Amino acid sequence: MSQPLLKVENLTKLFPVSKGFLRTPTDFIHAVDGINFEIQPGESLGLVGESGCGKSTTGRMLVKLMEASSGHVLMSDKTHTDDLIDIANIPNDQMKRFRRRVQMIFQDPYESMNPRRTVFETVSEPLTVQNIGSLKEREERVSEMLRLVGLAPPDAFLFRYPHELSGGQRQRVAIARALVLDPSFVVADEPTSMLDVSIRISIMDLMLKLADEFDVSYLYITHDLAVARYMCDRIAVMYLGKIVEIGDTEEILGNPQHPYTKALLSAVPVPDPSFKREEVEILGGITKAINPPSECRFIERCPWAKDVCRTSDHPPLEDKGDGHYVACHLVESALTSA
Repeated sequence: MSQPLLKVENLTKLFPVSKGFLRTPTDFIHAVDGINFEIQPGESLGLVGESGCGKSTTGRMLVKLMEASSGHVLMSDKTHTDDLIDIANIPNDQMKRFRRRVQMIFQDPYESMNPRRTVFETVSEPLTVQNIGSLKEREERVSEMLRLVGLAPPDAFLFRYPHELSGGQRQRVAIARALVLDPSFVVADEPTSMLDVSIRISIMDLMLKLADEFDVSYLYITHDLAVARYMCDRIAVMYLGKIVEIGDTEEILGNPQHPYTKALLSAVPVPDPSFKREEVEILGGITKAINPPSECRFIERCPWAKDVCRTSDHPPLEDKGDGHYVACHLVESALTSA
């Protein structure tokens, strides 16, 4: 396998729970707890799971909008292909270069834009910050990007303000802003979830087309498995700060191994009244993320939990064949006994 573009090692984010004025916190919310994964050049990895599992926190740490509590985020260096730079601990004097290679597309395009700035000012801002080109060259680059994202003719959009655009048009502007610097890696945090169903597919098709054209890798954050299947080469399933299953998209969706992944798939509606999908009845509600116990995070909701789950630490991700990684004691036991 080639050198990964991005390699995440034991990435952790803890949020302290305040105990009072000037007191040292002893309780922490384990938003992201020791996750590991890789993204290859040109690959799209979908990060899926229910709300509150740590997906967006992971994305924000990868683009340095949030500092990690511990762990490493290693990224290949374009100028030295054998080197991996730890961007979780990157020095301040290298941040400008890092920002040129890594960008983010947010869930709400209206909230992520300055309402006082025009489309041109919004899309050209990264070029200005990076001191790229003259004013005329920036105008040409922004116009080119607007054409690429489907806002044509560009002259009709350059000097509009966000409130003058539809939701789909605002998201196209956000995509143009993210790609105007020709980055290597983009975190897309549910970029279609706030759009009308009628235009979601057009935005997803646009992102796939631009990924090929710009040779960009995506971390695509979503709670919708259908979107993940359409957009991503591989899927990582996240639960309560842990990645519990990861592998090729069709393998994960066609042959889920972890009980949480099976439960997610059983909840997806199928447009065929004659189709009967196996129901997976998970128990209770989401476990609290404050100082979670060392055993499996899913144990309180798992309908198949055994003694080994209660007496062992949270299982590591292990390859069950063909790059299909699962964090479950029971899957391991079943394969061993077979």
